[in-house]
Amino acid sequence: MEAELCFPQLFNASCKKHLRRYPEAIFIYTLLSFISLLTVVLNLLVIISISHFRQLHTPTNLLLLSLAVSDFLVGLIVMPFQIPLTEPCWLLGDLVCVLYYLITFITVCSSTVNMVLISVDRYVAICDPLHYPTKITQRRVQISVLLCWVYCALYSFLILFDNLNNPGRYNSCYGECVININGGVDLIVAFIIPISSIIILYMRVFVVAVSQARSMRSHIAAVKLQRSVTVTVKKSELKAARTLGVVVAVFFMCYCPPYCASFSGYAFTDFLVLCTSCLNPLIYAFLYPWFRQSVRLIVTLEILQPHSCQANVL
Repeated sequence: MEAELCFPQLFNASCKKHLRRYPEAIFIYTLLSFISLLTVVLNLLVIISISHFRQLHTPTNLLLLSLAVSDFLVGLIVMPFQIPLTEPCWLLGDLVCVLYYLITFITVCSSTVNMVLISVDRYVAICDPLHYPTKITQRRVQISVLLCWVYCALYSFLILFDNLNNPGRYNSCYGECVININGGVDLIVAFIIPISSIIILYMRVFVVAVSQARSMRSHIAAVKLQRSVTVTVKKSELKAARTLGVVVAVFFMCYCPPYCASFSGYAFTDFLVLCTSCLNPLIYAFLYPWFRQSVRLIVTLEILQPHSCQANVL
């Protein structure tokens, strides 16, 4: 029995099909479609919440908004195109293949850089709380987010330049979607440097947080009003650091396997990276009361009422 070809009209140049069982294919398509839809919906709720309610217009939440935008694009564009990649044949053409990887690199890179910015934000909030309002301003965060996206776009264009200049040049036959990048550079720039920065910053945050907790327990004789205010502020900052620490931990668990496998190319490890885009808003739902409150107002359409942007969601 002869193997089926992706493009029978190109008998000598076409790739061969490796057919998948029907139940297996249906399961994979259903699972990927569900995760993609869930990612879009959850991150859209985060985007609407932070954009609409004025109480959430803080520097930290602006970073979360940037992260949610990159995660939303992953669910809207990257994940749906991951489904054809699980097929034996790529039927969308060489240019679409390269553009898919370009968008993937930009969005995944922006998620990583946003994680670094979030870690810097929590580092300053915990380690230098008195100067936090002057160091981390809305304007500076906006510029940082803009630079984050510009950097990721330029990096993605540079690392995929050969592929963009000549789409399909690394395909061995028609029906493949293959790109070639400098794996060493990508490993260092997109993984080792940002991950090392995040680990160092959060280790410092953890040490200072433990020190502050011990200090609060030891100063029992302090003035009650002053102590109450101080403890409230510190508890709020520590809770935010703990929540974002969970986000970073999930980020590590999903990003490490593909890089540890040295770009093995397995669809599962690739999709595992994309799953962080779905998990992040789920973490907010469990750990951020303001997210649950804002989702309730959105779902019940109360945000359509006049002055709903001034609602108390904290």
